[in-house]
Amino acid sequence: MLSSADIARVVVDVGSDKLASDIVMLDLRGVSDFADYFVIMTAESARQMSALADDVEDALRLAGVQRHHREGTPGGGWMLLDFLDVIVHIFTPDRREFYHLEEAWSQATETVRIQ
Repeated sequence: MLSSADIARVVVDVGSDKLASDIVMLDLRGVSDFADYFVIMTAESARQMSALADDVEDALRLAGVQRHHREGTPGGGWMLLDFLDVIVHIFTPDRREFYHLEEAWSQATETVRIQ
């Protein structure tokens, strides 16, 4: 069974392999009681966003991790994939700038950033 850190790293690897931009992994342990990690990434189009979400889910399913919940749509510019201890946010550039999640969670420790 994968740890939450391992799950988050799989998400980072998939995002990087699929050319997501500005990938950030935030360690929320000690800051949040509902998740251990956020992985935030940017997709340049609705098509890329949909593919990223599907590829993350496929990679984690193969590793024995099931998605708990999914919100948002590529057309809306934001998607959330909830794997319980790891929450994945995929944004278009304008939605990412609007929500500023890194600033909202500034007390979290940034463990990975891939530009």
